[in-house]
Amino acid sequence: MPYSIMLDAGHGGRDPGAVYNGRQEKDDTLALTLAVGEILQERGIDVLYTRTTDIYESPYQKAMEANAAAVDFFISIHRNSSPEPNTYSGVESLVYNKSGIKLEMAENINEQLEAVGFVNLGVKERPGLVILRRTRMPAVLVEVGFINSETDNQLFDNNFNDIALAIAEGILDTLQMNDNAPSAPVSYTVQAGAFRNGAYADRLQQELLEQDFPAVTSQENGLYRVTVGTYPALDEAAAMERRLKQAGYQTVIVRS
Repeated sequence: MPYSIMLDAGHGGRDPGAVYNGRQEKDDTLALTLAVGEILQERGIDVLYTRTTDIYESPYQKAMEANAAAVDFFISIHRNSSPEPNTYSGVESLVYNKSGIKLEMAENINEQLEAVGFVNLGVKERPGLVILRRTRMPAVLVEVGFINSETDNQLFDNNFNDIALAIAEGILDTLQMNDNAPSAPVSYTVQAGAFRNGAYADRLQQELLEQDFPAVTSQENGLYRVTVGTYPALDEAAAMERRLKQAGYQTVIVRS
């Protein structure tokens, strides 16, 4: 079964996003999102979109669409803006928290965009963003340069195809689907909790076992980690993660 990803072109319709000298964020994000999606589809990814035309949907609606489609990943593409033009430049990615495969994907996307020529501003936590908080799958929001930076706009326009390829390559690197990906075996598990007190871990493990989740507890670096299952394929781990989240547990997918 191929991986499935929902791509979100930020803003749209009555919401132009950031605007600079007549340039609208919603237009840049839609063009780039469609280009990224085309590359991913060519590489065997099942791609869905929150929009393919200039329409408006709220961040909550977009998150609910992704949840209803039960996709494996959610990627939202935006452009940044600063209070004063030409003050900042660079790319950054936003995640709900810095853990699991979403962090790895965000870092890989940033590194690929840095290779195109952008300044890499790193990965930031934004737990308050609806698009990251309400999605049930790993989600990344990518800010592809500042729309009110002449430097970033020139880079965006002159290297558009390379930028689309860089975002796609960052995703594919994370999924181990590139030709130059390491050949070492990879497995995934779903972490349901990490505690400094082993009694709490034991309690959670027992609670999960009573619901027929194959939970185990391991100790590493002073933490007791409760994980569920070991899976050779990411989509299998993502399926278990969805089950756990539906049961009310906060989880992250961990690659080993």
